[in-house]
Amino acid sequence: MLRALEAAHVRRWAVACVQSLDAHREAIDRINVFPVADSDTGSNLLHTMRAALDALLRAPAPARTRASVALAALARGALAGARGNSGVIVSQMLRGVADAVGADAAGQAVTGAGVRAALAQGATRAAAALAEPVPGTMISVLSAAASAADGEPSDELGDVVAAAAAGAAAALDETPRQLAALAAAGVVDAGGRGVVVLLDALVAVVAEQPAALAAAQRARTERVAAPAGHAAMYTARESGSDEFAYEVMYLLEDVDVAADPIGRLRDALVGLGDCVSVVGDGAGLWTVHVHCNDIGAAIEVGVETGRPRQIRVARFADAPSAEASRFVQDRAVVVPARSTELGDLLIREGVTFVHLDDDADETETAYRLLQAITGTGAAHVSVLPADATFIEMADEAATRAVAAGQDVVVVPCVSPVQVLAAVAVHDPRRRAGDDVVAMAEAAAATRRGEVVVAAEAAITWIGACESGDVLGFADGEVVLIEPGPPGVDALDRAACGVVERMLGMGGELVTALLGADAPDELATELTDYLRREHPETELVVYHGGQSDAVLILGVE
Repeated sequence: MLRALEAAHVRRWAVACVQSLDAHREAIDRINVFPVADSDTGSNLLHTMRAALDALLRAPAPARTRASVALAALARGALAGARGNSGVIVSQMLRGVADAVGADAAGQAVTGAGVRAALAQGATRAAAALAEPVPGTMISVLSAAASAADGEPSDELGDVVAAAAAGAAAALDETPRQLAALAAAGVVDAGGRGVVVLLDALVAVVAEQPAALAAAQRARTERVAAPAGHAAMYTARESGSDEFAYEVMYLLEDVDVAADPIGRLRDALVGLGDCVSVVGDGAGLWTVHVHCNDIGAAIEVGVETGRPRQIRVARFADAPSAEASRFVQDRAVVVPARSTELGDLLIREGVTFVHLDDDADETETAYRLLQAITGTGAAHVSVLPADATFIEMADEAATRAVAAGQDVVVVPCVSPVQVLAAVAVHDPRRRAGDDVVAMAEAAAATRRGEVVVAAEAAITWIGACESGDVLGFADGEVVLIEPGPPGVDALDRAACGVVERMLGMGGELVTALLGADAPDELATELTDYLRREHPETELVVYHGGQSDAVLILGVE
């Protein structure tokens, strides 16, 4: 049982939230009846938390050592990637949590008392996000969780988070009593159900028991329906967006806060529709959300306030029905790899990750991979090995799964960056064969590079190297040698040299995976170099955590 949440635990919680929401997305979408029955609350929450996790995984080094910085990165990512009212509310809950933890001078870890204060501020910020909060929604569930945590006499972290989760679950059961639309449909609030999923994930992380998360998921399965008798016991309160046809969302920047235009923007949007929220990250970025009929007017008031971007408009009439939007698990992607940090990146995308230890028996690892393939329950499975040494094992596991009745294809990949490229184009809506071809083409089109420290003296294609020299690889071949020792300068020169050679053949996107031993300065130097020498090229940096290379590069 954890006694405090550190930065690594915040990351594990974010990963667990994405996994849990992915598992519960269909059930939450199915009970989404308020304010609009558009069957997307689970999908919106999942998209928002994936954006939050992505921001955390891209965050600089302090996010790996200070819980306050990690939580702030989560909150910023959630705000920038928020989908729907539920996503906006979660982003503000995370911001409140981050603000409360950041107020602590230490900020490196969060105790039970810190979580209590964080939940209180998170609930307050979430409630303030909406122009007209309605009882019986996720706001009520968040408030109940904070109240339960506040009433818990123990300051032990496990006791506080367990009390919060129990309080949220009890409040979820009460939502049909507060909201007529829920009682009439015989369901609990979809957004509130999402809050319970997030808190159950936190309980599991604090308990250091992944099995606890699965148990909590099973125990909460019945909470998608309202408790017996609630249909006749609700408080009369009808609301929602039946009279409005569109959902409009956008990010807003360059706002002159000195002129206090946000209040005027919110008032103008209230005059146009309902479900209005205008929330910020405290650093100049705002997310705007409204249900309305006049799309142009909703965007125009944003233009008058600042600079809108990432404008998103959805017509409620186009939303699929709950039955039509049911998620059918007929397609899955499985990736065997050595790095848990890479696994976190893949889990964010809904991929099944199989962690393989370096010293594990080959037969044992093949069996674990086979278990993962069959465990997806999918009719069609694509296996993307993140290392050339895994291909033979993947072929063996695939052969056995095919014999058992599954359609399994191994997509040739020899590097984690090729796996990321393939996953980026994966689309379960395509025909299975077409999807495999698209992933294979994306992987093959991704050129790969590495920066490695030589473990011993050797002869390479371009000359001799000594132990401690820094080697630069491009597509498996040594292309440069920087004399050791492998300090920051030598690593920087090698990284920039490899990128320069790879971009000589063209490229628009560079993906960099920092190894477990990579200095923090390496990402900064690479960013500065590309901005100076190749300003047309986009750079994405992740902490890959690999132990066999200081840096892995991909060029697309």
